[in-house]
Amino acid sequence: FSAEQEAQALRKAMKGFGTDEDAIIETLTKLNVSQRQQVLITYKSTIGRDLIDDLKSELSGNFEKVIIGLMTPTTMYDVHELRRALKGAGTDEGCLIEILASRTNAEIRHINENYKLQYGSTLEDDIVSDTSSMFRRVLVSLATGNRDEGTFVDEALAQQDAQCLYEAGEKKWGTDEVQFMSILCTRNRCHLLRVFDVYRGIANKDITESIKSEMSGDLEDALLAVVKCLRNKPAYFAERLYKSMKGLGTDDSTLIRVMVSRSEVDMLYIRREFLAMYGKSLHSFIKGDCSGDYRKVLLRLCGG
Repeated sequence: FSAEQEAQALRKAMKGFGTDEDAIIETLTKLNVSQRQQVLITYKSTIGRDLIDDLKSELSGNFEKVIIGLMTPTTMYDVHELRRALKGAGTDEGCLIEILASRTNAEIRHINENYKLQYGSTLEDDIVSDTSSMFRRVLVSLATGNRDEGTFVDEALAQQDAQCLYEAGEKKWGTDEVQFMSILCTRNRCHLLRVFDVYRGIANKDITESIKSEMSGDLEDALLAVVKCLRNKPAYFAERLYKSMKGLGTDDSTLIRVMVSRSEVDMLYIRREFLAMYGKSLHSFIKGDCSGDYRKVLLRLCGG
């Protein structure tokens, strides 16, 4: 890998009349995120221009969004997406849920630090001012990045938690959402997987069925996302991708965010889950749903 060579290749692709989009796709998708950051610096030092500015002036639409996303450091990409979800026109609840339910404690802490540096307000303050009621409390809880990340399963506590969830939902009239939140947003993954097993025995139904029947709207979506991410994160993202493309119209912001943010994390696993869940490959789904350079770059990120 030579940052200088790649920087020159990008400059060549954009210089003069017309833009060589294929060369841009080729160059950026073969690099990883840290290599792309090196190219960014080298571009400025050897060519004396800002690569992001050049890309923005040459590209447009969803294709531009993907390329700029690839050029953004991982944490900052999440920060920008959260800010857009909170401060754009209307709140993008799906984006808030997806990022906060799926990132690790360390990732959430980095997001919080960078968010404050970038925007001067804290992520928590912006969540509080932009969302309401129990949904707000779940997001605030997830945004602290304070989940137990151990692997210890306390069998007695698992029984107690499962019983607690049952009594907070299925067993009573009305739902005690706070119980759901405090258990689902703080306990460690291994412990919760055990809780879900015990719960099935007590309630005779899966925890996701109970959440669907007891809650609605954004709160339901948030707690379901938490459960799905705990059980199988790649499957959660496969479902996000499927829903962004199925039916009429495409939810491009979700499609782009998942493809960009997971491309170097667990894309292989997401592809495997997608195929298992929907009987079609992610590759063929993207191919049928998008077009042009946008489709080309997404297919490169998908691989296979």
